[in-house]
Amino acid sequence: MKILTPDTPHPQEFTDATAAVDCLTALYMQATEFLRDNFASVLETPVTNTRIRAFYPEVRFATSSYAQVDSRLSFGHVSSPGRFAATITRPDLFRNYLIQQIGLLIENHGQPVTIGLSDTPIPVHFAVTGDNAVNIPQDGAADFTLRDIFDVPDLSTTNDDIVNGTYQPVDELRPLAPFTAQRVDYSLARLAHYTATDPEHFQCHVMFTNYQFYVTEFEEYARKQLNDPDSGYTSFVSTGNVEITDGDTPIAETMKTPQMPTYHLKRADGSGITLVNIGVGPSNAKTATDHIAVLRPHAWIMVGHCAGLRNTQALGDFVLAHAYLREDHVLDDDLPVWIPIPALAEIQIALEQSVAQVTQLEGYELKRIMRTGTVATIDNRNWELRDQSGPVQRLSQSRAIALDMESATIAANGYRFRVPYGTLLCVSDKPLHGELKLPGMASDFYKTQVSRHLMIGIRAMELLRSTPLERIHSRKLRSFDETAFL
Repeated sequence: MKILTPDTPHPQEFTDATAAVDCLTALYMQATEFLRDNFASVLETPVTNTRIRAFYPEVRFATSSYAQVDSRLSFGHVSSPGRFAATITRPDLFRNYLIQQIGLLIENHGQPVTIGLSDTPIPVHFAVTGDNAVNIPQDGAADFTLRDIFDVPDLSTTNDDIVNGTYQPVDELRPLAPFTAQRVDYSLARLAHYTATDPEHFQCHVMFTNYQFYVTEFEEYARKQLNDPDSGYTSFVSTGNVEITDGDTPIAETMKTPQMPTYHLKRADGSGITLVNIGVGPSNAKTATDHIAVLRPHAWIMVGHCAGLRNTQALGDFVLAHAYLREDHVLDDDLPVWIPIPALAEIQIALEQSVAQVTQLEGYELKRIMRTGTVATIDNRNWELRDQSGPVQRLSQSRAIALDMESATIAANGYRFRVPYGTLLCVSDKPLHGELKLPGMASDFYKTQVSRHLMIGIRAMELLRSTPLERIHSRKLRSFDETAFL
């Protein structure tokens, strides 16, 4: 079979990170333009006995030294001598990230990186992403069989083996980054589908919520910030990629509500805030974090409602999670429940300081409205209808103070993906003490509490934005043989 590929340049060594990323960008653009052009041509004139193929660019790095780098760093270096590589996609989207990560690698080890082409083909589906003039036909809709001519997504390179610690090196070539290029491309496509916003809009600080009320408050806050020339925020993006730069500009309703409506309050350097309404349940929480993780955010937190489990709690009280009881089950195969999910000091401090700032309560007085402790996450919304002896006993033994359906999933996936995480919940009902969430009670509760709760989450993100990255990205999240890239 004849194989058509673009010209293959020789690998180049770089000691300048910006130049290295420029080379990655040129190789990626050449490959994707080649696939798009040929795909459009094949749609017009099908070919036979021909495969059209282009490859992802890659970064390679090698070191023979056991010399230790700064032991305080959790990223930007390899743990032992060897050969390392990472396939790269969308270097335009990840430009700042790649410059930072490659730059640290070169600086910490005093060795160059090598930029060239990998042996991983780019699926044609991902090559045409973002080109509205090109559509991939459904199987059988075209005059040719797509996979006979072009490469399609390959599950052998679209997995979480690296972050799960199950990756087996090939030819002693170890991973340099937590995700392969195909895994990243897959998630970028899923994000656009689930959130109805393009990945380019996502900011470095992500908040998850389980109620639409928070979205309304977030938009109101965003409009005020856009009307403040000193806020540092540049635009607000709603579903359907509707972007406004003036706080008084109306936003038209989209024709279709996505599964996880997402909104972005942007800053020029990407350090703004993204809010994702994941709805209710651990499945959505896992889905959202599985895909957002490839964007390498600096932090994500859960800001939602929960059931208070202690009689001393009142509706509207806050819960700062220090530990998690995981009965969500959606991550059991990837992260067994016996693995502890530690609290991260930097996130905890930011959340507690934010509660104090917004409520104007400090120290012992803050304990009146906020408790720290274990949050239990379950996968059964109607757990109250089952025999109470088992669930209540486990909740008591775990010293749980709150229960929801998302927080432990988000924290556990943050741990798995090395994304700093935290949880600040608001008590909206107390099912063990006869205070169920009923319509009238809920309306009054939401009106008085949502705005304050959301503002606490925003303040926490703003505090984290001013914290150096090497302090936020904790060594607690790094394994024995960790990738150099975050």
